[in-house]
Amino acid sequence: MLAVLASGCATSSSLGPVRPETRPELTIGEAVLHVEVASTPDARARGLMGRTELPSDQGMAFVFDGPTTSQFWMKDTLIPLSIAFWDAGNRVVAILNMAPCRADPCPAYGPHRPYVGAVEAKLGYFDDHGVEVGDLVALTRPTTAR
Repeated sequence: MLAVLASGCATSSSLGPVRPETRPELTIGEAVLHVEVASTPDARARGLMGRTELPSDQGMAFVFDGPTTSQFWMKDTLIPLSIAFWDAGNRVVAILNMAPCRADPCPAYGPHRPYVGAVEAKLGYFDDHGVEVGDLVALTRPTTAR
């Protein structure tokens, strides 16, 4: 049962408070999300678990070292989410909606093809912002003025 089986999330306290303007930005199509990046196995496993809210302009990006077929789940994730997966060419390959799950077995979500990254956002975010399969994805770190 490999799987990122992450879902949503890491709690704010596990990552420490981070102002949205200092978080990395993920541009997907024409939309921009301020994201927390889950790039370690532990962070990916925690995902957005336990969160009770997610601002509409924020999300969590899951970044992998290479192509994966791991799936996500919503065990102990309290808010409904949408997830977009992208491939090594930085193109969206799938967009799915995921419902909270509190009891096993929870459904698993994945694009049924290799991907290198995924981003979770509030349910409906990608539809509301016109994001579609094939759109380009770019993850950038904010610059700070000195």
